[in-house]
Amino acid sequence: MSKKRSSMLVGVSVCVCIGTGIWGLSSLNFRERTSNPTAIVTSLAATTAATPVESTPPTLAKKSFNNLLQQYGSIPLSDAHNHDASDSKYISMQNMWKRDAMDRVVLFGDVSESSAIRTDAYAWDAYIEKPDFFVPYFSGFDLHDPSSLEVVRNNLEQVYFGLGEIAAASYNSPVVSKVEWKAKDPMDGFLPQIYELCAEYQAPILLHIDPPNGFVIDKLEEALAAHPKTTFIFGHANAYNSSENIKQLLEKHDNIYMDFFAGFTVLNLESSNRIEDFLPVMKQFPDKFMLSTDSGFGLASEDAAIEAMYRVMDAIGDPALIKKVAYDNLDAILQNEPATKTQKEAILKKDANRDVTKLSKLEAGRLLWGK
Repeated sequence: MSKKRSSMLVGVSVCVCIGTGIWGLSSLNFRERTSNPTAIVTSLAATTAATPVESTPPTLAKKSFNNLLQQYGSIPLSDAHNHDASDSKYISMQNMWKRDAMDRVVLFGDVSESSAIRTDAYAWDAYIEKPDFFVPYFSGFDLHDPSSLEVVRNNLEQVYFGLGEIAAASYNSPVVSKVEWKAKDPMDGFLPQIYELCAEYQAPILLHIDPPNGFVIDKLEEALAAHPKTTFIFGHANAYNSSENIKQLLEKHDNIYMDFFAGFTVLNLESSNRIEDFLPVMKQFPDKFMLSTDSGFGLASEDAAIEAMYRVMDAIGDPALIKKVAYDNLDAILQNEPATKTQKEAILKKDANRDVTKLSKLEAGRLLWGK
């Protein structure tokens, strides 16, 4: 073979290789992915636990946030766990929530410390301003002090909708492990009496528990068994936790719900699980999960945390289950809370002929504070 012919063949081969490389990058939508940092992080988080032959699920890699908003934005969506009462951050979040088609935010602030008394008040202010959007919770009480029982009763009577986030146990969290009013375990201090007050008002209690295993979970199970009429919500239950652990709790206890921090599983590289790992247990217990942002804790932004909720909705696929997890499961808990005596008296002062016997706390709040 002549040198000239040999050189021509080499040149053709190089061109073919370059062409193949360009086609491969195009097929992976390379330009779009590198211009979208969230998509890159999502892809990395989704493939962390994958075997070498697996690839990123197409729904996570190819759909933009705008695509997801167009597809699912008409479905009611609640954030079941949000700290934006801290520093009154909720005020600056209004445009983002509107843009991201959020319909409800469970709002509170600091966790189980004296500063939470102030942020509880901010959550209440937000609710008075927008009772159709905000659902105020509170955590500003020392659960080791008997005065906590009076605080809890007064706040639930005043029409806070739930307790949270309550530090029922924290040994690993860089933040919650240091709060002044945290419990040693879910049966510590006056928590058992507080659970009974929650049952009386049919109000949920959102618990922070870490680690999600060992003796603190044993104590959680003790609380669940001893207070069957109390609605417990396991905060960010999927964080550093397995679907199998969640499944075991749900199989044994009917009064616990799972707050699913979508951003942790979708975006946090410390997650050892993918969305797909949790889908079977969500389908087995369709009434027990609710989505949340945890205000984007550990993520690039709260907006990214909201996007992660949409990516979980997309991964679920089943419209009926999406609707439950996105909104209906939390809504059912809130709709079940009856109007308080304080609410009824205030309504009757405005309209003596109003029938208040069957009002829910949500309905009474709209009558009192709705614009």
